[in-house]
Amino acid sequence: MNGLMKQLEDMASMGLPPTVLPTPVAIRGIISQLRGLPMFTAIDDQHAEMVARVLEERLGITMTIGAQLVTPDFEPWLPAAKATIDPFYWERYQKYLVHKSFARDVIAKTDEVTDRIVGLLENPSKAGPWKRRGMVVGHVQSGKTANYTGVICKAADAGYRLIIVIAGIHNNLRNQTQIRIDEGFIGWDTAKKLKGSMHDGVIGVGRFDARNRPGFFTNSIKDFSRSATDPGIRLDDLRVPAILVIKKNTSTLKNVIEWLKEHNAKRGTKSISAPMLLIDDEADNASINTASDKGAISRINSQIRELLGAFERSCYVGYTATPFANIFIDPETTDEMLGEDLFPSDFIISLDPPSNYVGATRIFAHRQPDIVRHIEDNEDLLPLVHNKEHRIGTLPDSLMEAIRSFIIGRAIRLVRGQHGQHCSMLVNASRFTEVQERLRNEIDARLNEIKRNVRIDGGLPFEEALENPYIAELYETWQEEFSDTPWPEIQAVLNEAAAPIRVVTVNSRSSGALDYDGHARSGLSVIAVGGYSLSRGLTLEGLMVSYFLRNSKMYDTLMQMGRWFGYRGGYDDLCRLWLPEEADGWYEHITEAIEELRGELRAMEKANATPREFGLRVRSHPDTLIVTARNKMGSGKKLVKRVGLANNFIETTILRADEASLSGNLEAAKALARAIDTTNAPHESTRQGRLFLDVPVEHVLTFIRRFSNHDGSLLTLGDPVARYIADRAGGELANWQVLFASLSSDKGGSLTCSDLGFPVIRQERRAGVRTTASAIHVGEKQRVASRGVERIGVPEDAARAAEAGYLAQEGKASIANFPDLIYRAVRPNPLLIVHLLKLKANTEAEKEGQRTGSFAGLDRPVVAWGISFPTTGTPENTVEYIVNTTWMRENLGEDDEDDEPSDDTA
Repeated sequence: MNGLMKQLEDMASMGLPPTVLPTPVAIRGIISQLRGLPMFTAIDDQHAEMVARVLEERLGITMTIGAQLVTPDFEPWLPAAKATIDPFYWERYQKYLVHKSFARDVIAKTDEVTDRIVGLLENPSKAGPWKRRGMVVGHVQSGKTANYTGVICKAADAGYRLIIVIAGIHNNLRNQTQIRIDEGFIGWDTAKKLKGSMHDGVIGVGRFDARNRPGFFTNSIKDFSRSATDPGIRLDDLRVPAILVIKKNTSTLKNVIEWLKEHNAKRGTKSISAPMLLIDDEADNASINTASDKGAISRINSQIRELLGAFERSCYVGYTATPFANIFIDPETTDEMLGEDLFPSDFIISLDPPSNYVGATRIFAHRQPDIVRHIEDNEDLLPLVHNKEHRIGTLPDSLMEAIRSFIIGRAIRLVRGQHGQHCSMLVNASRFTEVQERLRNEIDARLNEIKRNVRIDGGLPFEEALENPYIAELYETWQEEFSDTPWPEIQAVLNEAAAPIRVVTVNSRSSGALDYDGHARSGLSVIAVGGYSLSRGLTLEGLMVSYFLRNSKMYDTLMQMGRWFGYRGGYDDLCRLWLPEEADGWYEHITEAIEELRGELRAMEKANATPREFGLRVRSHPDTLIVTARNKMGSGKKLVKRVGLANNFIETTILRADEASLSGNLEAAKALARAIDTTNAPHESTRQGRLFLDVPVEHVLTFIRRFSNHDGSLLTLGDPVARYIADRAGGELANWQVLFASLSSDKGGSLTCSDLGFPVIRQERRAGVRTTASAIHVGEKQRVASRGVERIGVPEDAARAAEAGYLAQEGKASIANFPDLIYRAVRPNPLLIVHLLKLKANTEAEKEGQRTGSFAGLDRPVVAWGISFPTTGTPENTVEYIVNTTWMRENLGEDDEDDEPSDDTA
């Protein structure tokens, strides 16, 4: 039935008018006509209505064109060349996208944006030598592969003779990319031997037109191998374009370079004349100095440049999901960054995702849908920090709840008629393959217990079934998470939902564990347990539930680890994500930082800025200080980095816990309040505390210099912050707003503090789990202030205009929470926020034997601060931070996240 419904869906889609949005009546009308055909007589009214709803949802999906930065001296060539280009590869790929149920607006915008990208490559017909370097910034799991497959098709149509795709650093990631290229460009299952009839192994685009099959030198099972490649093949002899999909691996790159030079280089020049396009997928991975084996990473970078240099005419396009790409922030100096051959000096394009994309902004900023659940019970059973000898005795209750949610969610999908669909759950809780295998075995054992009990008692009447404790637990999960769907309907399909679920490990040692293509008709239901392979690149089809328990020191790459981002049509309300509260906080933080840089890119496009200027902006962003510090750990060098604080928010998330610092910081806050009082600065009461206006900068500077900052709170180090303010004290930072944060009421009467000369009702914060006798971590989410605090002090009309602009940009009528960053652009003055906190002990930390309850000041006002800096009109808006290797080691720890060794076989 699923195949028949898909045929009806495809035919109805093609029969609908292409230029206007069809009405629900028109959609059902075309479906009714098609059901009159003999091939569709088996489709009843219920299934026909399901097809109609799928089409309605898909037709409502929209997509916008993202921003782009281009060097001004480039001469456009594609519009004029289109008259002579046969769009063979693109047109069959376009048909393939329709078959894969891409929304029509998404296909149209993909056509437009891939035209943009290909148009910014060089004309392959142009005589050499030439080179082009660009970057495409997408979103995690948003369709970057679909985009660059479209670019490959159009580049091949335009005349590029060789396309090389550099995929992940593990075999399973490369293999997955090869399969996508097989379907979207080659049209042939490359794992099959090239024997038999013309149509043996035809897949994907080949089903629309199997002619002009591109040449390929890799397949979906094995990476490039010189021994398996015909040495007599020359690129100039091929009548069709050729493609290689290879691992980002030193051995593979070495073999490819040697093979290409040996058989294709011109005599005398030793260069290759054929125009070449290189797609670097996950360009921020395995770049310069980002892993423990610094030499190997540098070799990969130099080999990519050697590969490009072997061609007289070459284009490099790096794809990444984060603007914090290492190409911007790793080079030691700005000159080195701009001189780097992989720097996207010619163009940078930002991809906007379709409207049905569930990404970081929706999950961690808007909290819509509300899918996040915190893990608080793992440390005794599955601690964040463990070694490869760690034994799995039993599972945390939170993991069992996640497994039950997956079973219930799958049952609801069956109730909704989503039979034959892939359903996946992710468990990413260890970097060690040995621990992953033990965890898989324990999950499998516990899952089998549930399956057996559901099989035996799931068919009993409601009251009798609930006497089984396993079914009772499933029922409790349903009540907690999914009660909108009637329980009797769920119980009726519980066995059908649970029985097919398998538990597999996905890492460098596993093979074929996620065979989605092999289960195309029945759908694969799987719980995937892994580490690195689940953290980057690999797509889990139909992902519903994620259990993520990894170290937050990797916050700069957390976005890549978020496999739960993507498209969840028809079941996004069933998705759930379990993770530690600290990781939730880092996701929230990095989401805001990335969206801020995307906003900068849009603003720079309007100002006709260049890729160089965006590279400099990324390089000076405050968060690159943390990222670069972690990347440079182990180098033995002191890190000196210039950072821009304009249009940013900084705060003291880690505080000194010694008596002298706590007392001294409280005295600094008292002195600030007294100094402001002498100026007769106007003040007003707000919902978040007492706000003073027009405070002279010298009082703020005195407070910052007097405050005893913990070195772990890197961005609030007193010296560079004070220097940044002092350099602008005569201009844009001359007058300040100062907020003494306070709650609106104190019902118990225990939080009111009068130390400042006026009453402040202290905010309560929990000491974070990493709090010690010397360092107080304020909460788990790396945040002291409440969300929305940066709206304070912004004129109401300006705040409302900023909110309206953000809603228009996001295409929404309303959201629950606006990001604070939108208020900085309209902030008239910088805002200093002073907190007097009531700290509560962390029971989890005490259970681990940490001294949370013993540090001085738990029952006294503990002072913290934050600053919201407005935008700046000063060109040189950076300040120098210096971080020594001792700080890196103590606060960032070892860089241990390359969990599974890659398979270096070529």
